[in-house]
Amino acid sequence: MRSRIVIVGGGFAGAGVARRLERLVPDADVRLVCPDDHSLYLPLLPQVAAGVLPARAATVSLSRRLRRTRLVPGRAVGVDPAARRVVVETIDGRREVLGYDRLVLAPGSVTKVVDIPGLREFGRGMKTLAEAALLGDHVLGQLELAAATTDPAERERRCRFVVVGGGYAGVETAANLQLMTASVAGRIRGLDPALVRWHVVQHAAELMPGLGTRLSEDTHRVLVGRGIRVDLGTGLTVVDDTSVTLSDGRRLETATVVWTAGVAPSPLMSHLGLPTSHGALVVGADLAVPGRPEITALGDAASVPDLVTGGDATCPPTAQHATRQAPVAAANVAASLAGRPTTPYRHHDLGLVVDLGGADAVAKPLGIGLAGLPAQVVTRGYHLWALRAPGAMARVATNWALHGVGGSSSVRLGLTTGSGGLVELEHLDDYLSAEQAGAAAGAVP
Repeated sequence: MRSRIVIVGGGFAGAGVARRLERLVPDADVRLVCPDDHSLYLPLLPQVAAGVLPARAATVSLSRRLRRTRLVPGRAVGVDPAARRVVVETIDGRREVLGYDRLVLAPGSVTKVVDIPGLREFGRGMKTLAEAALLGDHVLGQLELAAATTDPAERERRCRFVVVGGGYAGVETAANLQLMTASVAGRIRGLDPALVRWHVVQHAAELMPGLGTRLSEDTHRVLVGRGIRVDLGTGLTVVDDTSVTLSDGRRLETATVVWTAGVAPSPLMSHLGLPTSHGALVVGADLAVPGRPEITALGDAASVPDLVTGGDATCPPTAQHATRQAPVAAANVAASLAGRPTTPYRHHDLGLVVDLGGADAVAKPLGIGLAGLPAQVVTRGYHLWALRAPGAMARVATNWALHGVGGSSSVRLGLTTGSGGLVELEHLDDYLSAEQAGAAAGAVP
């Protein structure tokens, strides 16, 4: 009988496992549960929002890369580990149950939403392709509405954009979108470009602490030099449909609040009835769940021991680790099916890159701090290499070249979908407990 392997998550971690299993276990029945027929390269989302890249450029097709894996178009909303079944909600709203002999969990992460009044209703995220595209459309729409109104207060409110979170996602989002609005505002009749203001609100004492003090300060200088207000040591306390209130008591009138203050493992992991750490499924160094060797987890949703750092350290939730865990996970799943010993995951961090748009970037490859054009060369070179797919690499490089020659060609596409809020677009409230998943599985014919 063919071994049944179910992989949850079509990102670079899950897709990488599927691709390798096709070679390692060619006779297995491999199914990949993913709502979209693509892997999304998250670091390019700010450039999608800013119109530097089209949405497709940040994706790698799954159906083109996977030959024998069956794609299941939906989201895993529950798992019954005792019965070895996964409950899938397909993209048309139906429930489907998949049995497995081996389960690989790589559902990634979602925006970490904290209990701030109004955040769930009025905050916008930057974790999905839909969120990035809608945010870009929304920002352009605010500029158009500002130009059309005769109310000075409304014009000022629509021209103020607040990004909460001074980590990599928040800084890149603010930096890239600021360049877009600076270019577009000058072309809109009746709108003074000087009215457009961007704010970055960061609770920590510096931007992107993981990059080190010098590069953090370099980033701060770039943002401030562009007119972006950076509020360090400041938090968000209240959001409503017309303003935000900060921890220092200030109230900023705005129609745009982008929440990038951290990520959390997929809610699926906390619904399995298995041990978690800060929401991530606890696994051993071989990526298998202790006591449940048939379940493997990797990427942002797994708490993986960092053998290089040692002690109680776990691998950070970065694309770099997720991508490199994939071949280890695939090899260990194949080994477990064949009764062979598994191997541990070990990887030396290669550093971090941050694209600030234009010729500006900061990077720390192999511990070497870079800023400006040298950092931008390293940053974009790394992104192209990380895509791993010739077609995707060509699309991204071509669009970078076109943008470099022709400048911003951003245009509002008229995209609408519900509220556009992060809770709706990231499906944060749709998951079942292990008991509920068991009941749901039993109810599916």
